[in-house]
Parts: sequence; structure tokens; C-alpha cells
Amino acid sequence: MLEAFGSKSLRPGQYVWRDVPESAGSERLIVSLSDQLAYLYRGSTLVAVSTISSGKDEKPSPTGIFSVLDKKPFYRSKKYDDAPMPWMQRIDQYGVALHAGFNPGYPASHGCIRLPSAFAKKLYSVTDIGTPIMIGA
Repeated sequence: MLEAFGSKSLRPGQYVWRDVPESAGSERLIVSLSDQLAYLYRGSTLVAVSTISSGKDEKPSPTGIFSVLDKKPFYRSKKYDDAPMPWMQRIDQYGVALHAGFNPGYPASHGCIRLPSAFAKKLYSVTDIGTPIMIGA
């Protein structure tokens, strides 16, 4: 991150993004649960870094290699009180998704990866069905 964006430290709800040409390669998102950060790459080039809020201990976010299975600019949770999920990108068959939401700087969701709203919107615009999402500890 230092090489791409300098020594900027991100506070909850913040992200950094830089223009990288599409010719740099395909997008992939790496999510670090321990750092509560998401890293967007285009090929081997870091495009963006964002804070996240992942699942709480009792409802942890899954780890592994996933891909975007479904995208909707606005969606409501079928499991959790019709909760809004703007810029939703579903990554598993159980309803776990990347979406805009409250980003307090610590795990606070029911398993989804919450993103700052502006970042979620930009991410939504550059991903496709099948974009790889890698979630690790």
C-alpha cells in the first residue's frame, strides 16, 4: 500500500482509489479479516484499499476463494429484517455479499463484508459476475 498510496492510514469508512488502466489486467478483491481492509487489484497493480466491517464472532464472514455470483444496485436482506444492501455483490449461495453499510472499524455484520458506500459503488462498477473474491484471516 505504501508504494501505491503513501503512508496514509485509513480510518473507518475511508478508502483510497487510483486510476489504473483496464489493460493492467483483470480485477480481483482480496479481503483481510484481521486488518479489516479490502484490496482491489487489476492484474498485479493495486488499484484501491478500503476499510471494511466483516462478520461478528457469532456470525463470522467465510474465508476462502469466491467469485461474484450475483449483482444488484439495491437489494434487501431476506434473512435480517429486510436490511438494505446497496451495491450488493453476492459471493455464496447462503446470502453472504459485499455491500455498502455501516463501517465502524471492527467486525459488526452478520457475515457480509460491509464497505463504505462510495467505495462499494465504485467497486460495483468495475466488477463482473465471476470476479474473484479472496477472503482470508
